[in-house]
Amino acid sequence: MNKNKKLLLAGFRIFFALLGFSAVVTEIATLSERGKFIFENFFSFFTIQSNLFAVVTLLISALALAKDKPNDRISLLRGSSTLNMILVGIIFSLLLAGLDVDLTAVPWDNTVLHYIMPAFVALDWLIDLPKIHISFKRALVWMVFPFAYIAYTLIRGYFVGWYPYPFLNPVNNGYVGVGIVSGVMALGTIALIWLLAKLTGPESFKKT
Repeated sequence: MNKNKKLLLAGFRIFFALLGFSAVVTEIATLSERGKFIFENFFSFFTIQSNLFAVVTLLISALALAKDKPNDRISLLRGSSTLNMILVGIIFSLLLAGLDVDLTAVPWDNTVLHYIMPAFVALDWLIDLPKIHISFKRALVWMVFPFAYIAYTLIRGYFVGWYPYPFLNPVNNGYVGVGIVSGVMALGTIALIWLLAKLTGPESFKKT
């Protein structure tokens, strides 16, 4: 990738980072105006956490790309963000899109957070694949974020009686039902990790 293309991609990363951030801010402002903003609940959505993580990652990787300074840690960071955002898009499309629940306060925010941002982050990974090879074993660290999220959601939900997503609500589905859904998602997550790692470059990962 030549310098002009790198600068163009860096610009796109900054644009989509700002787009994602503006969608989150719009949600906060709208919910606050309606008197429905609950800080701890809002930031307990995987969609919100993943999009904010993507915003930070896109900005960091844009700066590194503009300076033409590839970094192994940034590659790992991008992989984690890409996994999370793909999960956001897939889970929303399969489990939430058809439900009569209000997951966003503003329609365009829904489109940005659940469709546009996941699509761009995935495309960004494909356009600028890490030159270093990230082994599947090394990439399994990407599981930490989504699995920690499920544990956090179930523990917090037990004490406060609120769950961000119906499929993680044991009151409706029982812990067996939640366990089955979580198990299926775990298998899908592992498959995605393998694929994302498989696409990385041939050079060995350098531990620094």
